[in-house]
Amino acid sequence: MTETVLLVGGGGREHAIARALADSNADLYACAGNKNPGIARLAEGFETLDTTNPTAVVDFARDSGVDLAVIGPEAALEAGVADALDDADIYTFGPQEAEARIETDKAFQRRFMEEHDIPGCPDFETFEDMEAACEYVDEYDGDLVVKPAGLTGGKGVRVMGDQVDAEGAKEYIRESEYDRIVLEERLVGEEFTVQGFVANGDLRVTPAVQDHKRAYEGDEGPNTGGMGSYSDSSLELPFMSESEYMDAIDIMQAAVDALDGYKGVLYGQFMLTAEGIKVVEFNARFGDPEAMNTLPVLETDFLDVLTAARDGDDLPKLKFQRQATVCKYAVPEGYPTDPKSGALVKVDEESAGDAILYYASVDEREDGIYTTTSRSFAVVGIADSITEAEEIAEDALAVAGEEGLRIRHDIGKPDLVQQRIDHMAELRGE
Repeated sequence: MTETVLLVGGGGREHAIARALADSNADLYACAGNKNPGIARLAEGFETLDTTNPTAVVDFARDSGVDLAVIGPEAALEAGVADALDDADIYTFGPQEAEARIETDKAFQRRFMEEHDIPGCPDFETFEDMEAACEYVDEYDGDLVVKPAGLTGGKGVRVMGDQVDAEGAKEYIRESEYDRIVLEERLVGEEFTVQGFVANGDLRVTPAVQDHKRAYEGDEGPNTGGMGSYSDSSLELPFMSESEYMDAIDIMQAAVDALDGYKGVLYGQFMLTAEGIKVVEFNARFGDPEAMNTLPVLETDFLDVLTAARDGDDLPKLKFQRQATVCKYAVPEGYPTDPKSGALVKVDEESAGDAILYYASVDEREDGIYTTTSRSFAVVGIADSITEAEEIAEDALAVAGEEGLRIRHDIGKPDLVQQRIDHMAELRGE
């Protein structure tokens, strides 16, 4: 039986979802605020619309005759698009607005962890009074992380002892326009993420991925939506043990047990510290770029996950290729602080060679595809080792060139991966 699936969102993450469904028995329809040429080529229909407008999304879904839906962006979840689709009897693989608060409200997230004794919760306090928050900064013995409670696209966090000192943190708190913030202890270690499929009380997990948020090589510069990421041929990453990976899964399972009725993707962002696994945050959707690491090596039909979730069945066990992946984003020159648009994208899905090309935010014109002011496209190499996968990604980027673009070439290179291993060995006192 052919399923008709709606995909909400038009970034690289959604292009990865579209590719995962392209080889299955699904007719794909997509809607997004931007027209992603890669998704449009895979879809039976593509509509440009405001994906935070539930009525517009539901109208397009009904017109397209879809059987079920997948939501990519967090803003659509926060806007209640899953609620509206579910109410229209279109099963949606994505949490409703209340459950999505595990991501969209960081104050709720921490209180939820505390209330349900979810392991790995750092010290934290939430504030609506910014002067009281500044007093907490003065009184706290150690470095803190300043987090706006709402969504900021991965760019709102400030870390004391790294990006700002105590005075800089207080200045940021006072000058920001946020009405609620969370202050929590700074965690020191190596970050990684695990994405899980959740429905009907089941949790099915994917390989660990390490994202690179900083704009420039050597982990310098401001935070971004993510400049690239890598995964290994095993479930864990080179700087962690299998048991540490399983500790993260135990935390995710505890969260799922407490999130009664949750459906969709639960993304755990963790910090491996000398004291074990801590939770940086939970997200309620696929990561971008992490979806581009995990979905290409998923051998289980993603459509089978969606239909099992809808039909109330046990989710299928997930099978992955035993291969490593390296994803590198090409972003417009000046990104993220002063991005310049209008550069010609010189690589396409054929010229990318052995790499997979995912479009993100681009402008398709009659004479070619051009950059906008957001992340432009990503290339993913897949091979037996991280080093080989990185070389495949670099070969594709060489075709793309760098005119009007910027790339973090260090992601996935042996010396940077070794730095992660050495860092954890040092923290453990090995």
